[in-house]
Amino acid sequence: MKKWFLMVVTVLGLSLTAPLIAAEKIMIAEPNWIGARLTAQLVKHIIVDKLGTDADTVPGTNPVIFKAMARGKGDIDVHPDVLLPNQQGLVDTYVTGEKAVALSDGFYLADSGWCVSTKVAERLQLNSIFQLATPEMAKHFDVTGDDRGEIWIGPSAWAGTNIRRVKMRDYGLENFFDVTTEEEEIAYASLGDAIRKDKPFLTVCYAPHYIFTLYDLTRLDEPPYDDEKWVMVQPSEDPDWLAKSQVATAFPAGNGHVGYSLSLETRAPQVAKFLKNISLDTSTISEWTYKVVVDKREPSDVVREWIAANPARVDKWLGL
Repeated sequence: MKKWFLMVVTVLGLSLTAPLIAAEKIMIAEPNWIGARLTAQLVKHIIVDKLGTDADTVPGTNPVIFKAMARGKGDIDVHPDVLLPNQQGLVDTYVTGEKAVALSDGFYLADSGWCVSTKVAERLQLNSIFQLATPEMAKHFDVTGDDRGEIWIGPSAWAGTNIRRVKMRDYGLENFFDVTTEEEEIAYASLGDAIRKDKPFLTVCYAPHYIFTLYDLTRLDEPPYDDEKWVMVQPSEDPDWLAKSQVATAFPAGNGHVGYSLSLETRAPQVAKFLKNISLDTSTISEWTYKVVVDKREPSDVVREWIAANPARVDKWLGL
C-alpha cells in the first residue's frame, strides 16, 4: 500500500511539473542574405548551447517574418537582421504601432550603394551615379546586346531592392538600364567573373560584406541623404507603392538590429533578455561572411568558433 501510494504521488508529481519545465522551441528566421543567415546561426547556437533551450531556423521574407513575430505563436520568434531604413515600414507597423515586436538595444552600422571595379571606374572616368544616365555609358554595361545596360539591384525579396527600383526611376537610369534581381550568390559570382575578365559590371554593394575585402571596388557618388527626398512606401504597405515613393538621395546611415517577438518576454524570458542585449559590429559580420563564402567554411563552425573566442562578450549579452 505504501509503495503504491509513493508511485501515485511520483506520477502525479511528474505530470504536474512536466509542463512547467518544458522548454519553448525558439524559431529563428533565416532571410536570404549571408549576414542574416550567419547571425541566425549565432543566435541559434547561443540559445541552444548557453541557455539550454531548443532552437531552429526557418526561411522567410521580411513581411512574413514580422507578421509571424507579431502573432507571438512561436511560428517565427526572431529576425536576426532588421536593417534600417530598408525595413522601416515594418518596424513602424509592428514595433512602434502594434508594439508586438522589439528590437535589440545594440546594433551594427550598415551602408549601401552601387559599385564597379576600380579599374573599370578609372578606365571609364566614372565616379557618379548620374554619369550612367547616357546611352554611351549604358552600352559599356550591356550584357544582352540590346544597347541597354544591366544593373543588379538585389534579390526581389529584399526591401532594399524596392528602394533601388525607385532610385532607378528618380535618378533617370531606367531609360538606359534594365534591372536584374537574381540571388546574391549569382550576382557576386558574375561580379567576380567580370573583374577577372576586366569587364564592366554594375552591382549593389553594402556593408557588412566580404566583397570589399575580396575586390578593389569604387562606390559611385550619390546626392547626400535628404529626408525631404526620401519617401519610401513598400509593396506590403500599398499596392501603389512605386507611384507614391520618391528616393533621390543616398541611403541614410543605416543600422542592423536583431528583432524578436515580445511574447518571448513571458514565453522565454532569458531568451528575450539575451536578444535585447545582443550587439554586433560591421567588421565581425564581414569577417564571418568572408570565411563562409570565400574560405568555404560551414556557417555553424564559424559562429561557434567566434562564440568560443569571445566568452566575455557573449556573457554580457546573457546578463552574466
